Amino acid sequence: MATDLAPPPTKAASKSGHRRQGAGLRAVFGRYRWLYLMLLPGVVYFALFKYLPMYGVTIAFQDFLPFLGYSGSPWVGFKHFEELFAGPDFGRLMFNTLFLALLHMLIVFPAPIVVALLLNELRINILKRSVQSLVYIPHFLSWTIVAALTYVLFAADFGVLSGWIRDFLGDTSKIDYMAQEDWFRPLIILQQLWKLTGWGTIIYLAALAGVDPQLYEAARMDGAGRFKQLWHVTLPAIRPTIVVMAILASGNLLDSGFEQIWLMTTSLNRSVADVFDTYVYYSGITQGAISYSTAVGLFKGVAGVILIFGSNWLAKRLGQRGLF
Repeated sequence: MATDLAPPPTKAASKSGHRRQGAGLRAVFGRYRWLYLMLLPGVVYFALFKYLPMYGVTIAFQDFLPFLGYSGSPWVGFKHFEELFAGPDFGRLMFNTLFLALLHMLIVFPAPIVVALLLNELRINILKRSVQSLVYIPHFLSWTIVAALTYVLFAADFGVLSGWIRDFLGDTSKIDYMAQEDWFRPLIILQQLWKLTGWGTIIYLAALAGVDPQLYEAARMDGAGRFKQLWHVTLPAIRPTIVVMAILASGNLLDSGFEQIWLMTTSLNRSVADVFDTYVYYSGITQGAISYSTAVGLFKGVAGVILIFGSNWLAKRLGQRGLF
């Protein structure tokens, strides 16, 4: 009976295929050797400082004692995670962290998009570059300098802006914006707007530079004004970039930033200022609960990974290109 099944490959043919595959890989590495050489420092950095220390998360499942080390410390399973979820601080930490993340996504995340769209409409190149540089300069300042500037502007005794506000309102009372709970989150968002908007603007301006000018010409021929060109041409063109940046931002929803929050925290506003990042520092460094703080950090990291995969899946379900 005739059959269409091909005979199984012989050992010689299999070895020949492996040799061709190896030769192809060597050819690729040889052709792009300088690119792979430039990639090497980044790979080494991530291997040494990102992946190798991940072995340390095992202490989240131990009662870690430094003099006993990783192998000698007793294993306790999910004891520290149970303490975290059942403890009195978990609800407050989750609310403070998610509330700041929500404000960030609603106010800080769209700000670079708006600024990039406004700069894209400027036709005077000198003015456009000057504004772009002024917006980008705060990116190079550390959070320590940003917190110091905030203190100089909003301090109750000598704050410049707080004094102007009192003179404008005719109020003789001194409001301590730096210590009041009601003003903690607005100050945090104002700092992020001032420092982070410039960096995001560059990303979106780079995406806007790739928009085909013929699309604008076709829109003008159809009678579209500036706003319709913005809505029907510009925004759809940079939508993939916006989606990718949103997916990356979703992984940092529980990452409020330790340095900024810690510098702005006082004994009077700590009830609204405590987030997971500062809680890890207080419990791990000041109280010595190394295993417990590691469990908190591991929970935050796993939640971030789940959020990235979930947002990427949602983006694909909505018809957008995901991150992977």
